Amino acid sequence: MQVILLDKVVNLGGLGEIVKVKDGYARNFLIPQGRARRATEANKAEFEAKRAELEKAAAAKLSEAQAQGEKLGGTTVKLTQKAGVDGRLFGSVTNFDIAEELNKQGYKVAKSQVRMPNGPIKTVGDSSVSVQLHTDVVVDITVTVYGETA
Repeated sequence: MQVILLDKVVNLGGLGEIVKVKDGYARNFLIPQGRARRATEANKAEFEAKRAELEKAAAAKLSEAQAQGEKLGGTTVKLTQKAGVDGRLFGSVTNFDIAEELNKQGYKVAKSQVRMPNGPIKTVGDSSVSVQLHTDVVVDITVTVYGETA
């Protein structure tokens, strides 16, 4: 199926590109989330009429994400979890915990935006975590986990 992208999609294309994707990907993900439309003649004409305002909205989103990224960059998140004497946690620190703590600090971050390359944190100490605010804006933050003995 050919679709017109209404937003930049990683590993697929940018705003306004007409790309061929599998039918299920278009029907179940791209179209319901408002990131693409079927590439019919009517939709192509409608897109060209709205292109300027869509590009302006995309630029506004990007500048907002860059501004938030400048404030968020280098932030340290401090969490306390129960841990054993050897420094291993009972449980783990997940992207949900990190996003919740960032929201308490005043940053709007969803748990899906927190990228943990090594999986959940299972030890006491500092760890580096990425926060993807936009497809083009990725910020590294430090997560410090303190152990609390039971």
